[in-house]
Amino acid sequence: MIYPWQTDDWQRLQQLRSHWPHALLLHGQAGIGKLQFAQHLAKGLLCEAPQANGEPCGACAACNWFVQGNHPDYRIVVPEALAAEIGQAGDDEAKAEGEEGKKGRAPSKEIRIEQVRALLDFTSVGSHRGGLRVVVLYPAEALNVAAANALLKTLEEPPAGVVFLVVSARIDRLLPTIISRCRQWPMATPAPEAAAAWLAQQGVDDAPALLAQAGGAPLAALALAHDENRTLRDWTLTQLAAGPACDAFACGETLQKLPVPLVLGWLQRWVYDLLAERTAGRPRYFPQAAGGLARCAAKLDAAALARYLKTVTQQRAVENHPLNARLVFEELFLGYRELFA
Repeated sequence: MIYPWQTDDWQRLQQLRSHWPHALLLHGQAGIGKLQFAQHLAKGLLCEAPQANGEPCGACAACNWFVQGNHPDYRIVVPEALAAEIGQAGDDEAKAEGEEGKKGRAPSKEIRIEQVRALLDFTSVGSHRGGLRVVVLYPAEALNVAAANALLKTLEEPPAGVVFLVVSARIDRLLPTIISRCRQWPMATPAPEAAAAWLAQQGVDDAPALLAQAGGAPLAALALAHDENRTLRDWTLTQLAAGPACDAFACGETLQKLPVPLVLGWLQRWVYDLLAERTAGRPRYFPQAAGGLARCAAKLDAAALARYLKTVTQQRAVENHPLNARLVFEELFLGYRELFA
């Protein structure tokens, strides 16, 4: 399945079928459906009776195997932490490690070198069905250094009949040498009207506000609509709108059990909107809080606010490392309150 806003990308991609690249880099904003697009493209490439527009037939043996997740000529490589989310049981290499090695540690958020090496066995064997073999790698920015170098070697000497579909929301974090060996395919964020219409079809009431918070990405907006932390997000925004009255210690206490990246994302968007309000009078992420943003922005020095945003951004660079969430939040919210001193 592809989403309505991806129809143009699908149609244009069909022009490559006569000379399909060995590696296609699908990149664009997070939350616009790039992974689903890549999976549908993989299904179309493996289909044994594709339609004229490249759509998979949905009825052949290859399509049935793909839906069941056991097509012999298809592999998807994702971090352990995402495997359950997308319905993957994990690769053979991960299983071979044994349960003993996994006890006591959180699932990895990186794509490890062992996962990339496991692809060598897959790519070195001929196609089971006499067609292409397809690899989906998502998200490419999760490749650790060793895995990225191992993938690079494979891309430098691509096996015949193997297509890599590399998916990334942060192309700036990829090795330039990997990018150079892929055919780049930028995927645009849908128009606000189209995204809002799709969200309305999904039963989302406040689509414009959620789209703004998600930066225009409809799948991210849909996730926000069903976010169990929505009440805490609204409470946090109320604290931030209080400016000098923001209770940093209450924020640390209340939010400490939430994932650090989640709260840092709220804070980063709010501070960005303060800068946008100060410079252009148009908040991007929280237009529904325009009044609070305007009151706070009027009391702040733009240079100091920019420095604080840099601090938050630097903290995001280590957000996935083991941290004391309460201390991190207290320090950042204290720093925010001090902007008004």
